[in-house]
Amino acid sequence: MEKDPIKKNLSGGIWGLITGDALGVPVEFLGREKLRQQPLTDMIGYGTHNQAPGTWSDDSSLALCLADVLSDGYDLQRLARSFVAWYYEDEWTPHGEVFDVGIASRKAIAALQEGTEPELAGGTDEKSNGNGSLMRILPLLYYSRHQPLAERFVLAKAVSSLTHAHIRSVLACFYYLELARLLAEGQEKRAAYLEANRLLAQIIAEKEIPMEEALVFERLLEGHIEQLPEDKIRGSGYVIHSLEASVWCLLNATSYSEAVLKGINLGEDTDTTGAITGGLAGLYFGLYQIPAAWRAQLARADDIQAVIARLEAKYGQ
Repeated sequence: MEKDPIKKNLSGGIWGLITGDALGVPVEFLGREKLRQQPLTDMIGYGTHNQAPGTWSDDSSLALCLADVLSDGYDLQRLARSFVAWYYEDEWTPHGEVFDVGIASRKAIAALQEGTEPELAGGTDEKSNGNGSLMRILPLLYYSRHQPLAERFVLAKAVSSLTHAHIRSVLACFYYLELARLLAEGQEKRAAYLEANRLLAQIIAEKEIPMEEALVFERLLEGHIEQLPEDKIRGSGYVIHSLEASVWCLLNATSYSEAVLKGINLGEDTDTTGAITGGLAGLYFGLYQIPAAWRAQLARADDIQAVIARLEAKYGQ
């Protein structure tokens, strides 16, 4: 029996996300001009959050919460409890404390702690479209990849909605997971990009998404986002900027390192751009293209590997 083609690279996505996150933490909030003058080229420490090299942020913490829960099965209530335990009890933190969290995620987790149902906790207004669900969604691929398209959308919507329930964030998570799935199956990156565009357009039509929301994805759906100049790509915390940046970086890179450093050096929300780009680049270029020296510095590397092993034992590699 032929092995699942995802075996080669899916763990590379998780490692790629966490590595990209840790690379970006020390330079978070720095502007592009500052990073043009002194670009990030390696894993460093301290900087913005005064954290040791290899320290990852809330991006990886919440992704690892999801991975940990999924290793025992899909359960939104358990995921909600895991998010609460991270924020209030420091579980799945790199060094025993939460040092960074987005406003929308903090509000949603407070609502979860007070008993709000998971799919009702995330913000639904247009301003609640930061990248806080996109940055943590990748582990869902272990569970969702064998489901039909409609169910994959339902799952992306449910998991996003714990912190970000607006349709724009939901669609961004769905698109990212579709692109990740195609890359993990071994598709060439541009072919995967075009197919993800087709699937997003299909869901937009099937779900009768309002035209104003469909237009938000126009630069991606035009099919040539890699041709935009760097000055037209943002590294901000807005979910569409993050999604566009990750695809642009992947399509314009020839290695994992080039992709994540390109994303981080866009400036602004550097850890999250690094994480989102790193997830795709880790899938596409493979686990062993992530520099070993970077992976070796990551906080709690043994715990990360243990979670991945449990995921692979449950869902296949």
